[in-house]
Amino acid sequence: MKTIGSDTEHELVINRSRFICGLGRVDDEGAARDFVAARRKSHWNATHNCTAYRLGEQGEVQRSSDDGEPAGTAGVPMLEVLRQRELTGVVAVVTRYFGGVKLGAGGLVRAYGRAVAEAVDAAELLTLRRLTVVTVRVDYQHGGGLEAELRRGDDQLVAIRYGEGIELDVAVSDADAFGEWLASATSGQADVAVTGATTVEVAE
Repeated sequence: MKTIGSDTEHELVINRSRFICGLGRVDDEGAARDFVAARRKSHWNATHNCTAYRLGEQGEVQRSSDDGEPAGTAGVPMLEVLRQRELTGVVAVVTRYFGGVKLGAGGLVRAYGRAVAEAVDAAELLTLRRLTVVTVRVDYQHGGGLEAELRRGDDQLVAIRYGEGIELDVAVSDADAFGEWLASATSGQADVAVTGATTVEVAE
């Protein structure tokens, strides 16, 4: 799955109608509704403010609205673009200022879909990777060097705790391979256990 790095706006004109797409990065439905409300407030005099959003780890929460356009001609094609681009945590609002030329049902479907697609093309996209979190327990003799190695490597050091020894939480893509590397790096002097999972963002 993917998401956007920050809010984005893109505008196009089709047969004298202005289509302005605002993309917002959101974590839940409350935030999505707030984004929609803000766009509608700023474009209070527009002909339509149509919406679509996807939320959840796999984009399982999906909503759309045609906001007065013929049923299925705005919100659905907008949502379909978000699905095809495998986006989640994203809300799209396409504001239309009618230009006096009717587009017909097919024309509306293409226009609303295109507005979202071009906004996505203009946005910074981030790939969401689900990683395993492991906790490493090691003595101070090996801890300093291990911490330095982790900061230089591909695995992500999430947290460090100091006590009788050092505990390091590390996000890894392959827990078994990490365990083998850890045993070699510390001469078998570290303990490791899977303790959770996390999602990280990787720029495309």
